[in-house]
Amino acid sequence: MLESIQAGAMKVFTDIAWGQWLSSGFLLVLGLFLGSLAGRSVSRFMAGRSSRHHTVMVRRLVFYVIVVLFSIASLREAGFSLDVVLGAAGILTVAIGFASQTSASNMISGLFLLVEKPFEIGDFIEVDATLGEVIGIDMLSVKLRTADNLFVRIPNETLIKTRVINRSRFPIRRLDLMLGIAYAEDVERVEALLLELAEKDPSCLEEPKPFTLVTAFGPSSVDVQFSFWVPKERVLEGRSGMMVAIKKALDHAEIEIPFPHTSVYAGSHSEPFRVQLLGPGTNTEKDLLDANKDS
Repeated sequence: MLESIQAGAMKVFTDIAWGQWLSSGFLLVLGLFLGSLAGRSVSRFMAGRSSRHHTVMVRRLVFYVIVVLFSIASLREAGFSLDVVLGAAGILTVAIGFASQTSASNMISGLFLLVEKPFEIGDFIEVDATLGEVIGIDMLSVKLRTADNLFVRIPNETLIKTRVINRSRFPIRRLDLMLGIAYAEDVERVEALLLELAEKDPSCLEEPKPFTLVTAFGPSSVDVQFSFWVPKERVLEGRSGMMVAIKKALDHAEIEIPFPHTSVYAGSHSEPFRVQLLGPGTNTEKDLLDANKDS
C-alpha cells in the first residue's frame, strides 16, 4: 500500500512540467522588474516637462501595461489557453462591475478629474472644510495631508459633486484683515498708517497695490478692511506678521481698538451696588447709606 502511494506521488511529481513553470515564473518576475524600470525612466524623462499629476499617471500606466503583457506571456508559457483566460477575465469584470457600482463611479469621476485638472499634486485644496496638500491622485480617490499631518482620503465622486477650493492655483494671494477703531479716531490717519506698514513689510507685494476700505459703522467701532497681496508660499507668515505689526503700530500711535466688556454676576455676593444721585435737600451721607442697607 505504501509503495503504491509513493509510486503515485512520484508519477505526479514527474508529470509536472517544471521547465514551463520556471519559465512562467521568470517571465512574471521579469515583467515586474522591467515595469518598475520603465516607470522610473518615464518619470525622469517627464520631470520638468509635465505636471507631477501627469507624470504619476503615465508612470503607472506604463508599469501596468508591461506587467499585464508579461503576465499574459507567463500564462501562455504555463500552458493556459489565452482564449479561456480572456473569457474568464471578461466575465469576472462584468460581475465586479455590477457588484461595485460605487467604485465604477469613482473611476469615471477620476477620469473627469484627470481631464479637467482642477488641482495637481502639491496643491493645497479645501473640500468640505478639510484643508490639505494633495499627495496622491488615483483612479478611486484623492489623498490629502492636512496641516497637522493627518492622512485624508476623499473619493473622486465627492470631489466632482462638491465645491473644491484650490488655495495654491495662482502664484499670489490677497489677504483681507478686518479691524475696528474707535469713533473718536481719525480714519484717514489709520488708513495711512496701515498702508505704511504694507510698504515696510517684505512679504507684501508692491503690485497689486494694497488698499483700505471703510466697510461699516459698527455698534462700537468704525470697521476698516485692510487688503494686501503676498506670494502663495508666504500666506501664513504674511497674515500673522502683519497682524502683530498692526497691533504694535496702533498701540504706539495711541489709537484705540474698542472691544466689548463683560460683567459677571454670580449671586447676591456680587450684586451690583445701588447708585443714587444727591440733590438739593437730600439727607446726609449717613442717611443715604442707611437707606441703601434697608433696600
